[in-house]
Amino acid sequence: MQRQLTRRQFVSVSTAMFGLGSSALFSIADDAPKSFDVPTSGNHDPRLKPLDDLMTGFLEKHKLPGASLAIGRGRRVLYARGFGWADVEAKKPVQPDSLFRLASISKSITGIAVMRAVEEGRLSLDDKILQWLGELVPAEIPDTRWRDITLRHLLQHTGGWDRGVSFDAMFRAVQFAAELGVEPPAKPEHIIRVMLKKPLDFAPGERHAYSNFGYCLLGRALEQLDGVSYFESVRQRVLDPLGLRRLSLGRTLKEFAHRDEVTYYGLANAKGAGVFTPNVGQQVPVPYGAWHLEAMDAHGGWIGSASDLVRLALSLDPKWRMPLLTPDGLKTMWSRPSGAAGHEPDGQPKAVHYGLGWFVRTLPEGQKINVWHTGSLDGTSTMFVRRHDGFCWAVLFNSRTGFNPETMKFDVIPSTAIDSAIHQAIDAVREWPE
Repeated sequence: MQRQLTRRQFVSVSTAMFGLGSSALFSIADDAPKSFDVPTSGNHDPRLKPLDDLMTGFLEKHKLPGASLAIGRGRRVLYARGFGWADVEAKKPVQPDSLFRLASISKSITGIAVMRAVEEGRLSLDDKILQWLGELVPAEIPDTRWRDITLRHLLQHTGGWDRGVSFDAMFRAVQFAAELGVEPPAKPEHIIRVMLKKPLDFAPGERHAYSNFGYCLLGRALEQLDGVSYFESVRQRVLDPLGLRRLSLGRTLKEFAHRDEVTYYGLANAKGAGVFTPNVGQQVPVPYGAWHLEAMDAHGGWIGSASDLVRLALSLDPKWRMPLLTPDGLKTMWSRPSGAAGHEPDGQPKAVHYGLGWFVRTLPEGQKINVWHTGSLDGTSTMFVRRHDGFCWAVLFNSRTGFNPETMKFDVIPSTAIDSAIHQAIDAVREWPE
């Protein structure tokens, strides 16, 4: 049963969440209700009330600062609204086109770009990654299994790195810079040079283990292929054909944020060791300097709006006026990996597998699939879905953690907690805008 917060508890958890006095988030008088008003933006349509109610109730229940939800089907975005605060201190509401850090949804963007290059005949999924790293490859590599890693392995997270066994290379910005004697934070090329000297955690293709570093390598392959930056490669291959001009790469430090970008909130102003000169090692707000977002470009560095993502998802349909991929390309992108990555120990197919940049769930009917990706960074929680019936949606939060009224702790991951509820709210809508 959900526990009802007392007024004092409500103020306490709100202050703990944002590190602010209660008046900085909302005004609480002695007779104030035990919840706070959630500002909304975007076009109101009473037919879509289940979606509005879900989002406002979710932010209230979990004491989250802000969110954006967009939904589409066919060739159109049918719903796009902002909820809560893009900037709590400035009382700036989230707008339908507010920009959020997308975190690991970036992997789907990279996966689409690589598949486009494959369908152009310029890459093969069986290409060895070393052939696309150019001068970064040393004359000798201690672990010779590196030479077996293919683009397919990297896309499927079967390349050979397991952060649960060793570490996540993309969060060692200071350590790796020190190993090479360069100024921190380490850039992608620095991270790759260090990692080429270290052993793999398992043989390529042996099993699945989620790897941010594998997608860092894919970003460099696109750069080598096109002779331009990773962003330019994706812009030309994916964004320009769809007219998506606001999807871009984010910046770590707050002073470089996009003018339409939300503010990111952690727990009680959580601090971490800074990775940028001159604040290396000093305590800084975690979302704004405790890791290097620019180095995460191909696996976690994108920013965009929920509507941007829906338009991208809608284009993954052979009936789209200018489909990004062919039916065969889509089938390949969402296909099941061979061996342990796609099958249980008894040989049965896993209910959920990871394709080429996407999680894939096979429904009980056997022929239908839902595909999606989530994202998580300090201050960010995101989800991006394409459902078997053509509905596509993206929900973006500017906090990684929500309040749990059952445990009285901030232990809720917003994008995961709201997943099934969005399915239900969409199904509850009886009439959609034409």
